[in-house]
Amino acid sequence: MAAAGALPAEWIKNWEKSGKSEFLQLCRTLSENKSHENVTFRDIQQALYELANHVVKGNLKHDQASNVLSDVIEFRDDMSSILADVFCILDIETSCLEEKSKRDHFTQLVLACLYLVSDTVLKERLDPETLESLGLIKQSQQFNQKSVKIKTKLFYKQQKFNLLREENEGYAKLIAELGQDLSGNITSDLILENIKSLIGCFNLDPNRVLDIILEVYECRPEYDEFFVPLIESYMYMCEPQTLCHILGFKFKFYQEPNGETPSSLYRVAAVLLQHNLIDLEDLYVHLLPVDNAILEEHKREIVEAKQIVRKLTMVVLSSEKTEEKEKEKDKEEEKTEKPPDNQKLGLLEALLKVGDWQHAQSIMDQMPPFYATSHKPIAIALCQLVHVTIEPLYRRVGVPKGAKGSPISNLQNKRAPKQAESFEDLRKEVFNMLCYLGPHLSHDPILFAKVVRLGKAFMKEFQSDGNKQEDKEKMEILFSCLLNITDQVLLPSLTLMDCNACMSEELWGMFKTFPYQYRYRLYGQWKNETYNSHPLLVKVKAQTIDRAKYIMKRLTKENVKPSGRQIGKLSHSNPTILFDYILSQIQKYDNLITPVVDSLKYLTSLNYDVLAYCIIEALANPEKERMKHDDTTISSWLQSLASFCGAVFRKYPIELAGLLQYVANQLKAGKSFDLLILKEVVQKMAGIEITEEMTMEQLEAMTGGEQLKAEGGYFGQIRNTKKSSQRLKDALLDHDLALPLCLLMAQQRNGVIFQEGGEKHLKLVGKLYDQCHDTLVQFGGFLASNLSTEDYIKRVPSIDVLCNEFHTPHDAAFFLSRPMYAHHISSKYDELKKAEKGNKQQHKVHKYITSCEVVMAPVHDAVISLHLPKVWDDISPQFYATFWSLTMYDLAVPHNSYDREVNKLKVQMKAIDDNQEMPPNKKKKEKERCTALQDKLLEEEKKQLEHVQRVLQRLKLEKDNWLLAKSTKNETITKFLQLCIFPRCIFSAIDAVYCAHFVELVHQQKTPNFSTLLCYDRVFSDIIYTVASCTENEASRYGRFLCCMLETVTRWHSDRNIYEKECGNYPGFLTILRATGFDGGNKADQLDYENFRHVVHKWHYKLTKASVHCLETGEYTHIRNILIVLTKILPWYPKVLNLGQALERRVHKICQEEKEKRPDLYALAMGYSGQLKSRKPYMVPENEFHHKDPPARNAVAATVQNGPGGAGLPASLTINAAKLEESTAEETDKLKEKTQGAVKVINKAANATPKVTTSNGNSASNSKIIKEKDDKEKSGKEKDKEKKEKTPAAIPEAKALGKDGKDKPKEERANKDDKSRETKEKTPKSDKEKEKAKKEEKTPKDEKSKTVVTNAESKFAAEKEREKEPSRERDVAKDMKSKENIKGGEKLSVAGSLKSPVPRSETSESEREQKRRKVDTHSSPSHSSTVKDNLCELKDSSAKHYINHTTPALSKSKEREVDKKDLDKSRERSREREKKDEKDRKDRKRDHSNSDREVPQDSTKRRKEENGTTGSSKHSKSESPSDSPHSNEKEKEKNKSKSSGKEKGDSVKTEKMEKSSSGSKKESRHDKEKTEKKEKRDSAGGKEEKKHHKSSDKHR
Repeated sequence: MAAAGALPAEWIKNWEKSGKSEFLQLCRTLSENKSHENVTFRDIQQALYELANHVVKGNLKHDQASNVLSDVIEFRDDMSSILADVFCILDIETSCLEEKSKRDHFTQLVLACLYLVSDTVLKERLDPETLESLGLIKQSQQFNQKSVKIKTKLFYKQQKFNLLREENEGYAKLIAELGQDLSGNITSDLILENIKSLIGCFNLDPNRVLDIILEVYECRPEYDEFFVPLIESYMYMCEPQTLCHILGFKFKFYQEPNGETPSSLYRVAAVLLQHNLIDLEDLYVHLLPVDNAILEEHKREIVEAKQIVRKLTMVVLSSEKTEEKEKEKDKEEEKTEKPPDNQKLGLLEALLKVGDWQHAQSIMDQMPPFYATSHKPIAIALCQLVHVTIEPLYRRVGVPKGAKGSPISNLQNKRAPKQAESFEDLRKEVFNMLCYLGPHLSHDPILFAKVVRLGKAFMKEFQSDGNKQEDKEKMEILFSCLLNITDQVLLPSLTLMDCNACMSEELWGMFKTFPYQYRYRLYGQWKNETYNSHPLLVKVKAQTIDRAKYIMKRLTKENVKPSGRQIGKLSHSNPTILFDYILSQIQKYDNLITPVVDSLKYLTSLNYDVLAYCIIEALANPEKERMKHDDTTISSWLQSLASFCGAVFRKYPIELAGLLQYVANQLKAGKSFDLLILKEVVQKMAGIEITEEMTMEQLEAMTGGEQLKAEGGYFGQIRNTKKSSQRLKDALLDHDLALPLCLLMAQQRNGVIFQEGGEKHLKLVGKLYDQCHDTLVQFGGFLASNLSTEDYIKRVPSIDVLCNEFHTPHDAAFFLSRPMYAHHISSKYDELKKAEKGNKQQHKVHKYITSCEVVMAPVHDAVISLHLPKVWDDISPQFYATFWSLTMYDLAVPHNSYDREVNKLKVQMKAIDDNQEMPPNKKKKEKERCTALQDKLLEEEKKQLEHVQRVLQRLKLEKDNWLLAKSTKNETITKFLQLCIFPRCIFSAIDAVYCAHFVELVHQQKTPNFSTLLCYDRVFSDIIYTVASCTENEASRYGRFLCCMLETVTRWHSDRNIYEKECGNYPGFLTILRATGFDGGNKADQLDYENFRHVVHKWHYKLTKASVHCLETGEYTHIRNILIVLTKILPWYPKVLNLGQALERRVHKICQEEKEKRPDLYALAMGYSGQLKSRKPYMVPENEFHHKDPPARNAVAATVQNGPGGAGLPASLTINAAKLEESTAEETDKLKEKTQGAVKVINKAANATPKVTTSNGNSASNSKIIKEKDDKEKSGKEKDKEKKEKTPAAIPEAKALGKDGKDKPKEERANKDDKSRETKEKTPKSDKEKEKAKKEEKTPKDEKSKTVVTNAESKFAAEKEREKEPSRERDVAKDMKSKENIKGGEKLSVAGSLKSPVPRSETSESEREQKRRKVDTHSSPSHSSTVKDNLCELKDSSAKHYINHTTPALSKSKEREVDKKDLDKSRERSREREKKDEKDRKDRKRDHSNSDREVPQDSTKRRKEENGTTGSSKHSKSESPSDSPHSNEKEKEKNKSKSSGKEKGDSVKTEKMEKSSSGSKKESRHDKEKTEKKEKRDSAGGKEEKKHHKSSDKHR
């Protein structure tokens, strides 16, 4: 301290000299230092303390000290007080010391300084003993007692006012003062002065005066302006707590049981709180009940609510029910007796009434949510406050036009919340108030309506664009506030309103301005969360469900109206709960759908919207399985919901956007189940049905115009879809969902298989695929017929964009674009017509063609990118685009359909005329309707007729550029089928008909390079693969396609004249496929009628074979699909009796096998079986179906005729192999080197054959074919054999078949010997050539077998069982072939010489050439010799053509050379033929009787073969060269050494075949004949054989 150093010892020693002055100087400087007041104060204290301490110690005398202190005391005013403090400290210090001297020094110092410090200060600060020793007091003890008494009196004694001393007159005067008329110029200040004087004059107790003032204020509440300032001024005289205590005391008084606090007291308290004269916290503690009790009560309410819910959901028997109800009533009565008086709520209500929102809010915050407002008076008070606050804004923007409304007066209170002038103001107070109200806004429907109208007005402003950026942000915040209010206040309040439809509509007025995403979110909160937030709402939910159950139990078709009204009433307030229950019922019982849909007519718009949300929520329910337990079918709940969706959206104006978006989202997620909904909605709303069960009449009607479609195309007459389809269209366009849905569906079709279908059952995957596809077709149809041209064109991109960018499958892409092209062309056509007024038909057609060119040119360019460049070598982009852009409407007019509908209308009109009961005006109306409809139909027919004629003209002009066939005709047909026909024929039923019609049209147009024969052959030849890869609906469409194709073929087959007229001279029926550019001419190159019939029989046989194969696989899809296809083609197939019987047996077997296992297959098979039996009378024996020789009485003939392995089993194998090879060209490339040799041989043979026509007409041409077949068959058969060994139990039937075939091989040997002799006589040849022939025969056999094995294998597997029951014709065929092999040998040298000039082309010739040749050979009819010759030529020419393409270096000179040879060959052949004919005639005359009666068995067979019955029968392939006649013996040995294994296989097989075939039809007569013939055969021998050749030649 400064002072410590301030009194050094020197100063004390030299005190008189220098110390005193130094000390005074220090004190002066310290007291003058004003800057640091507290420091100075301490330093002075220190200095004085040091000085006094020296005195106590005895270093300084007390008089010296007192002298210096008397000087110091003047430096400061408070110096005496500082000195007293120093004395006080020293007093305590010295009293503790034991040295008496120091205490004496201290006493002397104080006594010396008494004049400096007053005694009162010392009495305060010094000890009583010290005071006594100083003589300031007499006795310390007395002093102590006195001080205690004073303190008690001051601090602890209560002041009693003597009531007798307070005069009553004073109170009387006080009441008179307060109760006087205050309306004049009396102010509170004036009265206060009077009150003060009354208190003074009459000794009144101020607290009681305050109490009286409050009492009077309670009675005169209207004088706020007077009493509030009065109390405020009065409070300046009291302690601040007094007022609060007095009020609390008043409230306490009413807290007795049954005490009721008067509202006036609440009001006074509220006003005083509002004016901040008391604190809420201070008053709140005086009020009852305590907060914990309130919380308990709230919890108890929740528990009670839950109990009620439990009771309602429990199943109670009726007797128990009544007892329960009585008990509940008693309880309720008990409750109503004593409502506890809640002072906190009373005060809260008063605060709200005076407009003190801040304090009211803080009271509510102390309670559970919505506890306060659940009391009606409080809710109403708060509503009133909101009314007042929103008044100006509501008057400005909310009042509807024409409504007056009753204005609400403002609160006469400056402290009330500020009134809202703008939407921004609502955010400050109003929204907050509403949130505290919550569901209890229901008490004031008028306020509810006002708030909703303000919301509407706000949305209007929010959605207008003229706002600045800052405003926009503010508006965004306001919008989210509005959504919150809707969620927390408006919807829950609607729930508690009792059936108020107007409020529901009012609310919809605002809701419809929200996007559906917001609306649905609100509904979701309302349904799933709001109802659990409050005990009242919990009860309401339970009651609603209870009521809904009651209604739904009684809902039937008969009482739809009354039930509908009840549903309506219930739905106004609680739609979410009601619909949730209704939908759950619909999912269980689909028969409720119709009555429910009808009963929903009393709903409000809001309810319809909620219904849409509930449906989507039900669909999206994650807990529900979308499949039935068997995993093969879609769950029935989903089907019911979808069906309900369609019906309800059609009937009522419900917004569709949400539902459509839901479907789109599901598709995006790769789920296609929910397409069912879209399908139903489009079907019901637009009247577009998608069903596979259409009759042919309906299908025909669907190819007409819109009116015909509506009248005759659908099952149900769907009327009045105009409005609903318009709604659907608008929803799609407004939300840009039209194209996305199409694209998603198109992409999802494959998604179903590759993504979605991974784990699922095949049957279900098929169903989903079909559903996806059908919905796409239906939806596309809807868009095409409902979108305006502009809308459509604006939305659908060009075809290349669709396919390449959006990865839409081609068929779907064209399906979507097709209407666009049609629209485009027609609008362009109309433009041109208007521009030029030429009226001639010619001009019109010309304009139409021009418009087509304009529109389709870009499409032709666009399609090029869809396929590889080599595709366009065969078919032109124009042809491709034309095929895909046309529809049935463009190709043909369904005249029958139009006539049918017009006749129906006529019948209707007649019925109307005859109806006596119908009132005349109704009659008139109906007749007018029918007439109008009739006119419309006729007009439509005329329009379509003109259109079709124009289209046909256009096609006529286009057709020459359609098929370029730069490779071969066969390749062209392949491309046509692959890229056009097959994808489109399974797209829809109409497309199936279109494809068949288009093929016929291309034929009729005499399109260059189009081989109709090849096309039909490829379609019918092997349907196994196509059938197996179809879904159920695709199989049905494929069946329709085959049915239409068969219809055409059957028409041609039925009558020679029709055939001659429609096919006779058409390039499609040429059997020689020359190089492009050459187009028919030679009648001999055309397929004649009889041969065409053979071909048709072959096709029928092929269909039987494929069908039986599919039925025998045991595969679910194969069996189902083939049965569907067979059912569809029943009108035209089977026509041949034995084929029909074969089918019937297999189907019967299916019926037996599947009865228990797969009931759906059993049902299909039974259905088909019944229909097949009913068709039996229309079937014909084979010889009536195509021409056969009459002497077919013997056993062989019978078996041939009736065995299912009957007639023309021609070259389907080769065709199939070819198809396969084409599709797997890459695989076969590897085998090229191996097969070069084979190719050469075959080429040579191919070129050789046309020249040769020996006595047995077809033998020469067949020789080569047979070699190919042999080799193939061998390789295939080996495989077959292996397979059979693996599966020994192939078909029990085969073994059981007839036994009379065992002795056949011997006979055949004999026959072969005869034949070989005969052929030797006829054709002597050098040994070398024979040797060559054998070698060549061997090479293709070995090498080619390798090539074909891969491709033929699958075919053979398919046919293996069939192979066991063929007819005996095989053996016959073998005989024929053995002969032909030799003849083939003769000619090989010629072939060699022919081919030598172009060796390069042979080696470079590709595998495909070989395949193609095979296909060409076998695909055209292979029964008659001419056909065979021609085919060989045909092959030859196509080969040359191909060579020209592959090796351009060799092109022209060689072509010329080859052509020359061609001519020479044909001339030579015709000469030979003439010679033979003459010989034949002579021989026939001579041996006519023999040939008729005694023809040996083998020759009959042979004859049949020539006629095409067994001509190129499949089994001939199985013949290997080792079975050939004697001349080939050497070769046989070679072969044996090489392939004894093969041979064994063959011999085993032939044996099996013989067994099985012979048994297919046993008849005793045949047995007898057989034995006779055996005897005759040896004698007849070679002679007969020769004759027979001649006769057969002639016959040909």
